[in-house]
Formats: sequence, structure tokens, C-alpha cells
Amino acid sequence: MMRLLLVAAIAVTYTFYHFGSQDTTAPPSVTEQSPVTSQVLSDAAQRIEQAFRQREHNVAVQSHGVVAKVLADDNDGSRHQRFILKLENGMTVLVAHNIDLAPRLEGLKVGDDVEFNGIYEWNAKGGVIHWTHHDPRGRHAAGWLRYGGRLYQ
Repeated sequence: MMRLLLVAAIAVTYTFYHFGSQDTTAPPSVTEQSPVTSQVLSDAAQRIEQAFRQREHNVAVQSHGVVAKVLADDNDGSRHQRFILKLENGMTVLVAHNIDLAPRLEGLKVGDDVEFNGIYEWNAKGGVIHWTHHDPRGRHAAGWLRYGGRLYQ
């Protein structure tokens, strides 16, 4: 069921970005990037909570969370590194990071802080953050993850 929802979410996201989207441009590099302010992160967590309550899909989000659980990779189709983040508002979201298109977050463990820029898709368990990588076809803005001082996209 979860995989079916993820496939549907990716199809919807592809259509959305193919025909126009919001700009969620990734930062130019780790060294040139200034940290996101705590107010921006707080507002983002509230936006994700709103998207959850309203069962929204295809919502561009940028925030951070603490790793609550590291899950096994999803190796069906495109491979995804999966982990659950707890946001500052107490919500949890699943991050599905495509490791066929972007590097794996090596050494990721419970308690680590991860910033993200991607697309939120509603599900009953809190939602999924995906498109946390570049688009090799250039059809939508690149997402990213920041972990351990490194940018993954």
C-alpha cells in the first residue's frame, strides 16, 4: 500500500513539475549557504502540519528534523534510503531519498539532525518527503538533504 502511494505521489509530482511549479531552488553549495533561521524552520513545520491536517499532496517544503528511526532501504524500482524524522512540532514524516540519483547519507543514526528540501505527500502516518535530490531531466527544481555539514542532492 505504501509503495503504491509513493508511486502515485511521484506520478503526481512529475505532472505538477512538468507543467509548472513553485521554485524550491537548491542552495548553490554547502560553503556558500547560510543556515536557515529558526523562525523559517518553525513556520515550515507548521506548514507541514497544515498539509497533514488538510491531506495535501505535492507541497514544496523546507525544514529539519531529528532522526527518530532509520529504516531498511526500499529496493523495489528506484532505490530509496528511508528514515523517519521527528519535526519540532512533534510530527513525524518519512523521508524517501532516492539513492539512485543522489548519495546515501552515510552513518545516519537516531538522534541526528537532518535539514530537507523536497515535496511533502500526505499519508495517514504523517506523510512522506521525497524529491530530495536533483532531477536529471531538469523538469523540476532540485531538492536536497543536509546532514553532517554536507549537502546531498
